[in-house]
Amino acid sequence: MAAYQHLYLLQYSLLALALALTALQITVAVEFTVNNTAGNSPGGLRFEKDIGVKYTKQLMSNTTNFIWNMLEETNANDRKKVEEVSIVIDVYKGAEAICYGNTINVSAVYLEGYQGDVKWEFTSLIHHEMTHVWQWNGAGQAPIGLVEGIADYTILKANYYPPGFAKPGMGERWDQGYDFTARFLEYCDGLRPGFVAALNKKMKDSFSVDFFVELLGKPVDELWREYKEKFGGGVAEAAEKLSLNMGRRRAAEKLSLNLGRSREYRDRYLSPFSA
Repeated sequence: MAAYQHLYLLQYSLLALALALTALQITVAVEFTVNNTAGNSPGGLRFEKDIGVKYTKQLMSNTTNFIWNMLEETNANDRKKVEEVSIVIDVYKGAEAICYGNTINVSAVYLEGYQGDVKWEFTSLIHHEMTHVWQWNGAGQAPIGLVEGIADYTILKANYYPPGFAKPGMGERWDQGYDFTARFLEYCDGLRPGFVAALNKKMKDSFSVDFFVELLGKPVDELWREYKEKFGGGVAEAAEKLSLNMGRRRAAEKLSLNLGRSREYRDRYLSPFSA
């Protein structure tokens, strides 16, 4: 009996070693660089004080691993050939972050003015932007709202979504983008586990709305209608319930406070195919 136990422990140890080596390969296969060009600006100093280069590099590695697993791209042949990913902290106004190819620019102005736990916010933001590095976009043919929706699906799955994130059922279109589309993708993934990963794989070289039919058996517009019906339209249903106990104006004000966005979602994903 003892011999079998020793054999089991040996097999378990070998499996654990293999998993550890796989994780190690992730960090050595991709080089992560961080450059704080914001220097002594208020945002640059806040980055150094509250976030730091060491944390950011580890975050890039961890997030890469998370995204590869979420998109089922653990095999190197399934994912983009990216040898280096860079994050630059720079002084500019506008978007919180801009991703072009394998470079992510983060606004030091945004970091300076953010009210709250800036390290948590930065972590959430990098989950979103790193998705742009690794996801497929149909060679530039996919709707930008879907591309951004998959990026926000990452922060939803990682539990790094901000308080103002859309509730299930909210939104006007399936490809509205960001959190609205992320919630719809969450619904689709509930119909077929692994849907988002399968959709991403299909988007490697092209895009077609028929991908939804191929994966879920229904056109995307039909899926959207069923999604809205399931959740009662999100905000509309919540507003109706609130208006039963208070005037319409007070209901609207309270709903606005509860669902107001803490992030304005002004990031720009610049596809290499969009030029």
